[in-house]
Amino acid sequence: MSDAATSTEPTGTGNARRLRWALVLISVAQLMVVLDGTIVNIALPFIQTDLGISEANLTWVVTGYALAFGSLLLLGGRLGDLYGRRRIFMVGLIVFGVASLLGGLATNEGLLLAARALQGLGAALASPAALALITTTFPAGPQRNRAFAVYAAMSGAGAAVGLLLGGWLTGLDSVLGFDVEGWRLTLLINTPIGLGAAFLAPRFLAESESHKGELDLAGAVLGTLGLLGVVYGVSRAGEPDHGWTDPVTMASLGAGVLLLAVFLLVELRVAHPLLPARVFMDRTRAASFAAMFLAPAAMFAMFFYLTRYVQVVMDYSPIRAGVAFLPFCVGIVVAAGLASNLVNRVDPRYVAGVGTLMAAAGLFGFSRIPYDTTYPVSDVQATYATDLLPFILLMSLGMGATFVPLTLTAVHRLRPEETGIGSGVLNTMQQVGGALGLSVLATLASGVFTERGAELASAAERAMAGGGPRPSEAELAAMQEISANQVFAEGATHAFLVGAAMMLLASIVTFTLLRVRHEELATEDAPIAAP
Repeated sequence: MSDAATSTEPTGTGNARRLRWALVLISVAQLMVVLDGTIVNIALPFIQTDLGISEANLTWVVTGYALAFGSLLLLGGRLGDLYGRRRIFMVGLIVFGVASLLGGLATNEGLLLAARALQGLGAALASPAALALITTTFPAGPQRNRAFAVYAAMSGAGAAVGLLLGGWLTGLDSVLGFDVEGWRLTLLINTPIGLGAAFLAPRFLAESESHKGELDLAGAVLGTLGLLGVVYGVSRAGEPDHGWTDPVTMASLGAGVLLLAVFLLVELRVAHPLLPARVFMDRTRAASFAAMFLAPAAMFAMFFYLTRYVQVVMDYSPIRAGVAFLPFCVGIVVAAGLASNLVNRVDPRYVAGVGTLMAAAGLFGFSRIPYDTTYPVSDVQATYATDLLPFILLMSLGMGATFVPLTLTAVHRLRPEETGIGSGVLNTMQQVGGALGLSVLATLASGVFTERGAELASAAERAMAGGGPRPSEAELAAMQEISANQVFAEGATHAFLVGAAMMLLASIVTFTLLRVRHEELATEDAPIAAP
């Protein structure tokens, strides 16, 4: 008997209301966890000024959260399987809420960075438990598919919502008459939401069964440290000052891969592994994990380069940049709703396959952003309505159609006692894939920046040596700014093009390997993966 069977009440008005509130709690928690990866981005200059954080350490405000979150997801998922998903979900929300309070009240760099890491721990406990709770709360079929659609929409739209909310909160200087630095609100807003959701969870979420087994401490340590090494290494590789050949980057990646290899060997020999090998043995599930590794990598590239483009090249304010991505939020929610209905009638590989193709087309559209890197450089800019908006919508519709079926198939046919770890693996694939993809694309774009920048500098020197009029200091500064913007635009187009190729690869994986039928997603009686 599955967890869903033991925890789902007969259909009725009261139960329907409970299910709606359960979905609200799960969705709010997932949105809060995802948007916290981007909500502080716009606030970074203000944080740096108020707390006196050095430029080198400022990135840790973002990466500290990502490292803790990405490296602890497997452990968080397994704890939910062993000790009850609702319990771990509540613990994660409480940790997240308290950490947000500490970060919002931080008076120095150390306390803020510690709070961000603690937020990552809370997120790693809550996020896989939230996904697993959908399978234990909602009956298989249309109800569960719609719940997965909302979860997927929150996962996809969270980054855009974070940019919008972060821009708005950072611009505030008072709340209810009290003076407060706006950047603190980007953290403090999580405290009432997280603690409130934890308080309401026992009322609307049924506890899943606790399952027999022991926590694999050796596996937990090896897996966590291995993921920490890999996530840190690929994050550092994407930084212009370091790159893939940096000794610390190479050492971190090497140690991470080695620890993960030892982790896999240990998991094959222990009686109660943290990550059972059979989780990967099902071809459909493995394909879902692979596609979910590739798709976020391309999507993160869009957010990273497009948000910088509209602010740096098009000179959008932080709040205007956030508003520019509102259509993405709307599109992904609409597409997720449509996809949840389609998977009841169409095999998921077709829904996800078409979605990845749409997203690839959107990224290809971004790669056509106009720029001019021929000397003398002219100030060429994209037009939002024609050069950006159509492809933002196309990308959002594609990602909504992709996330829903892949989330469903990633936990399909898992044993009841393994849905938590399956959810943890899925979230880990998203985090590691996004970090790796962004690092690869950042390396590519940086190469374009360096090469084209050197060519333009050389051309300018030749022009001035030829006896032409020398520009004033103000004219020279303006020329340099325009040149930097155009070089950035060219580098971004290269990153978008490679992102489109990544999405096409995800489409190939989806069409060829995702073989589960839509009829299977509507029943609890599908065969469980063999041991």
